[in-house]
Amino acid sequence: MAARNVVTLALSEDAAADDVTTRWSVPPGQWATAVIVTRQPGLAAGMPLAAEVYARLGGATRIDESVPDGTRLEAGDVLARISGPARQIITGERTVLNLLQRLCGIATLTDRYVAAVRDLPVRVLDTRKTAPGLRLLDKYAVAAGGGHNHRLDLGAMVLLKENHIAAAGGVTAAIDSVRENMASEGRTVAIEVEVATLAQVREALRAEPSWIMLDNMTVPQLAEAVRLRRELAPDSGVRLEASGTITLDAVRAVAETGVDAVSVGALTHSAPAMDLSMLLSISPS
Repeated sequence: MAARNVVTLALSEDAAADDVTTRWSVPPGQWATAVIVTRQPGLAAGMPLAAEVYARLGGATRIDESVPDGTRLEAGDVLARISGPARQIITGERTVLNLLQRLCGIATLTDRYVAAVRDLPVRVLDTRKTAPGLRLLDKYAVAAGGGHNHRLDLGAMVLLKENHIAAAGGVTAAIDSVRENMASEGRTVAIEVEVATLAQVREALRAEPSWIMLDNMTVPQLAEAVRLRRELAPDSGVRLEASGTITLDAVRAVAETGVDAVSVGALTHSAPAMDLSMLLSISPS
């Protein structure tokens, strides 16, 4: 459903039904084949979207061959082979490439983070820093790259950030309020609380939420937070998440502190698009 909605919107904003350039230049009965190729190494993600685009454009175009999502690619590799009416292929070209370039880029960047910590017991998490309207696809691409999806939306779990804590009157007060109101509504969801100091780590550990987000802490501070968990809440099951502009160069040192997860907003808000191209050939009449 998410893919269908995104494709419908993308074709609408591109005015695909009124592609005057293609309609006025390409003969209506012209048949063609095309390939989608990459100019750089990376991971494939979002390949079913190409078929969805062409289904929306009339369905006469078909994807004859497509690599599975998660496939490792080298420069020059073919991601998909397409055949159908030249008009449909060309009209859908930019929408297909826009979607695949974004999702392949996200999967590729995620894979690099995962590879940097592959031998350590830590998860690479995404965030809600996604493109509006593309969240499910962005998070799908993270999973294709070997990362893990964290909170999907505002109702999926509680995440007490600094403004919630300030408004509630502190870490303990915020968690207590959440638990009271959660019980009154008869719901059960995980609670995560963001902390910025070791004093707040101690306070949060005493309250035993499901997760504690260690925001913008130095590597020594992260290591101390892990030590505090061993000392103050060894059997609590509280998981520690490091967060805050964690670069690819820094992620291993962060993971080596013993945190359970590293969340990286850049996976979805700053992943470079993969350089893809569609090459078309006219089929004999």
